[in-house]
Amino acid sequence: MAKDKQYRDNAQKFDRDRLHGDEEAIGIITSLGTKKFDETVDIVVRLGVDPRKADQMIRGTVALPAGTGKDVRVAVFAQGEAATAAREAGAEFVGADDLAAEIEGGMTDFDVAIATPDMMPTVGKLGRVLGPRSLMPNPKTGTVTPDVVKAINEFKGGMVEYRTDRFANVHVPIGKASFGEDALLTNLRALVGELERVKPASSKGTYVKKVVVSTTMGPGVRIEPSAIGTIEA
Repeated sequence: MAKDKQYRDNAQKFDRDRLHGDEEAIGIITSLGTKKFDETVDIVVRLGVDPRKADQMIRGTVALPAGTGKDVRVAVFAQGEAATAAREAGAEFVGADDLAAEIEGGMTDFDVAIATPDMMPTVGKLGRVLGPRSLMPNPKTGTVTPDVVKAINEFKGGMVEYRTDRFANVHVPIGKASFGEDALLTNLRALVGELERVKPASSKGTYVKKVVVSTTMGPGVRIEPSAIGTIEA
């Protein structure tokens, strides 16, 4: 297939075994884009934690300074004034029991679910639907909150959720190839900086073990973790 050939050709344009600086890595992946569509740029960070231990499960949110380039669709579980405010703030889906019924029926056409605290008994019944899709509202990620307008604005403006999978990897999209190198580099550093900030006290040894960045259709480029810069004030 043509896609496979292009992937192989791109993989031969740089040393895949070498650890690159963050600026160099971003420069490589943006130069390898297919140009057929605006590819998403993803980062995978392997952490030195044991996700089986509750005190080493990494989960939270971080604001990407340059945004995500994605049109984020939001569902909000709220009633009364909070529901009205959510609609005015641009949430695509707003409701209570009616919204829960739609989701139980298979409607999951949204990227983020937000709920006011009083709606959690209703939302809790949707765990089997929302849980596997990582859509379950959670106080740790700011998606269970009385201030739904703030949460909607944050997630539509570039807030992303991160969490370790069972292999201790954190996989997050940090923008689009069209963003340009400076914006992607800023987002990359913001994410890694946040992961460093939330390092569990019980994590021993090397914390950031591996960092790989890639575009949707491109090969991964390895980054030397200790060479990742910080966001300039």
